[in-house]
Amino acid sequence: MVKGLSADERFNLIARNTEEIIGEDELKKLLKEKKEIVIYWGTMPTGSISIAYFFPMLKIADFLKAGCKVKILLADLHAVLDGVAWNLVEKRYDYYERAIKLILETIGVDTKKLEFVKGSEFQLKPEYMYDVLKLSSITTTHDAIKSASEAVKSAKGENVRVSGLIYPLMQSLDEEYLKVDVQFAGTDQRKIMVYARENLPKLGYKQRIEIMTPMIRGLVGKQMSSSIEATKIDLLETEENIKRKINNAECVAGNVDNGIMGLLKYLIFVLNKDNQKKFVVKRDKKYGGNLEYSVYQEIEKDFVEKKLHPLDLKNAVAKEINIFLNDFRKDKKLHQLYKVAYQ
Repeated sequence: MVKGLSADERFNLIARNTEEIIGEDELKKLLKEKKEIVIYWGTMPTGSISIAYFFPMLKIADFLKAGCKVKILLADLHAVLDGVAWNLVEKRYDYYERAIKLILETIGVDTKKLEFVKGSEFQLKPEYMYDVLKLSSITTTHDAIKSASEAVKSAKGENVRVSGLIYPLMQSLDEEYLKVDVQFAGTDQRKIMVYARENLPKLGYKQRIEIMTPMIRGLVGKQMSSSIEATKIDLLETEENIKRKINNAECVAGNVDNGIMGLLKYLIFVLNKDNQKKFVVKRDKKYGGNLEYSVYQEIEKDFVEKKLHPLDLKNAVAKEINIFLNDFRKDKKLHQLYKVAYQ
């Protein structure tokens, strides 16, 4: 067991800021019985990485603190199935690996129990592809489209690409071939995760535990999207662009259902708590002077009660994010990899 942590304390770390755990009782049992739980999180090297990647990385930090081993799958074949050109996928893989490692370094993660896995290194093996064919023989097109609809762009609409049907089958099999106990993802992956739990046992493989975190609202609209610039902040965004995007973000006084509050709750206050740092909103003395917050609930209360103006909040958030992203803007290698992959 993890030195100094009980099974309950480990569970609380793993469950912190999650939306849903499918197989929660199984997880609690594993924590009591198994010395080391293996968790995987996967991502496709598609669009440029945004600040939204901090959210899963902070959760991965919790898993590592709880004594789990974590595998990060950089799913290059999945990216191709989702529309990335074959001649670009390797270049984007290199950019993703560098960017994710920098995020983990920035938040001070101990990576001794962290492993990066390249999807094509095991997904092109005969036994894996044989299992893909076996799954395809017991999966209807309806179920494949349904499970992939929220996670895969190419699976949307009536004229569905065959790649969009293969995608959920492969993501399910990744659980088995990565030899993990748990898959971790956002709630947009829920249908694929349920598909995996329902269908892996049909091939003689065990069900895995599925952990999901909430999807964070975009600066504009419902969700951060790598394909819609106004909704996201890129890791290499300039200070001026960040100020402009934050200033243009949706943030109605008294309404916490917006991307600014999501950034505060799931990123800024999590990082500040770990660093024992307060969140400061600077204001002119004639408007009451500066405000300091130690926990998210305090700032939410003031915002709901309209004691905190959206513009003051936006200015403080923009300043904090610019501090977070300084190391990325200074990293010459990351800039070089980005140019090769996206320009």
